[in-house]
Amino acid sequence: MKLYLFDKSSGIGLLLILLFLGFTSKMQGQAVINPAQDPDNLEIGIVEHLDDFLPDSISLINEDGEQVWLADVIDKPTVINFVYYRCPGICSPLMEAVAGVMDKSELVVGKDYQVLTISFDPYETIDLGIRKKKSYLGLLSKEKAEQAKNGWLFFVSDSASIVKATNATGFKYKRTGNDYLHAASLTVVSPESKITRYLNGMFFLPFEWKMAIVEASKGQSGPTLNKVLRFCYTYDPVGQAYVLNITKLGGIMIMFFATILLLYLVLKPKRRAKTIN
Repeated sequence: MKLYLFDKSSGIGLLLILLFLGFTSKMQGQAVINPAQDPDNLEIGIVEHLDDFLPDSISLINEDGEQVWLADVIDKPTVINFVYYRCPGICSPLMEAVAGVMDKSELVVGKDYQVLTISFDPYETIDLGIRKKKSYLGLLSKEKAEQAKNGWLFFVSDSASIVKATNATGFKYKRTGNDYLHAASLTVVSPESKITRYLNGMFFLPFEWKMAIVEASKGQSGPTLNKVLRFCYTYDPVGQAYVLNITKLGGIMIMFFATILLLYLVLKPKRRAKTIN
């Protein structure tokens, strides 16, 4: 008569596998019913349009109060960021992050690349943009601030052109009262107005910044490097900030360890059966 003895790890492994399958099915169900997964239903955030070209018919008002065309302004690798100048939320940290990485970068703003800050509030005037520019230039070193005077340009625009620009770059925002809910993102375009990269969030590495600009100069598009971080963080429109998604990370950890344990149980050498005479 032969008896096969199973150790406790087999039972634990079976339990974890069941949890893994249950969690996976739950996540799949959420993915189906969550409208935020569908770009057409996304109200706030970024829908990437890599390799698309910006339309020629986007009109802007520059710091001299003159009407210009965005296509004419873009003559070098360009970083575009949409804000509204009186924003009480993430616009200021975003602009400070842009100033910070610009200050650390070895590239020369105004020569190697340029930054265009465009208000998506059609009621704002360029006077407010000029005041904001002066404030953010004060965060740069003296040399970088001098370069940025002609390399970091501020604009306002009319509602029709704002819609064209934000739709073309996939920048989704929503008006709530007198303010707006929106994500923090930069769009990098080539000298030919081709969208080559997105830089999302409010922290930018000098290496990522340089690589995005160099690739834009060649017209080469690249993936968003911080998509993993975006997966781990969720945008909170109420607090207007990115918050760590504990539930999602916890699920990932459960799936990871369950998979490791499953592989161990499958691949480990089988124990010999004990025989009782």
